[in-house]
Amino acid sequence: MSGFSIDWLNLREDADRRARDQALRERALRWLAEESSSDQEPVVVDLGAGTGSTLRALSTQVPLSWRLVDNDKTLLTEAQRRHGRTQNVETCLADLADVETLPLDGVRLVTASALFDLVSANFIEALAKELKTRGRQNPVGLYTALNYDGTTHWTPAHPLDEVVLQAFNRDQRKDKGFGPALGPDAGSAIARVFSEAGFEVHSATSPWVLEGADQHMVSALITGIAGAVSDSPEIDSQALKDWVRFRHSNVQTGTCTVGHIDLLALPV
Repeated sequence: MSGFSIDWLNLREDADRRARDQALRERALRWLAEESSSDQEPVVVDLGAGTGSTLRALSTQVPLSWRLVDNDKTLLTEAQRRHGRTQNVETCLADLADVETLPLDGVRLVTASALFDLVSANFIEALAKELKTRGRQNPVGLYTALNYDGTTHWTPAHPLDEVVLQAFNRDQRKDKGFGPALGPDAGSAIARVFSEAGFEVHSATSPWVLEGADQHMVSALITGIAGAVSDSPEIDSQALKDWVRFRHSNVQTGTCTVGHIDLLALPV
């Protein structure tokens, strides 16, 4: 799986927080509160936890026991540093691609943020099967936010925007460590697979809406997109350089909207 730096995760967190659909977030928290018992905190397993952004986004007065799972020890160490003294937190270094070995014992809700567009269809199917099986004893739900949906809109426009977007979306479907990635198809795949497995699936859009105040994140995003499409045969290298220069020159006054989908799958 491709790694992510603490700097990039810090840059995007405010945009993620603003984008996350609040009604779906509240619905997930209400379900946790309803399912919790007085003598035991519900266990939330956050896959691809990074530094703990999902924990921070779901901060609530409902006592929760967090199990943060990632394949990056540096990110988990940072998560423990930030939350180990204030939250009931366990960090788990694991191979995220191997569903059978994920630490899901006692889980009530599996969460993930900006992860499932990197995984394969086989991963989603295996996870749905695993959660359905575990739910025979105690109900288990899934809350996944900020799944990229394949849309990006820039202002001001540039003639290469659509070509770059299509090349980027092709790159998003390459293997990210889980097999061929779902990329922009993640949201529809999760909804279909979990519905077929007997879950009630709720979804909502959660776009990044980025403006001048987000210029440092937008600059990093431009650089990342350019790197992802630099080997695309349909994009001339000089034209791509011109696109990058144009985009960087407009980070203070332009806008960028990147589409995402949040989903909540609850056992029926």
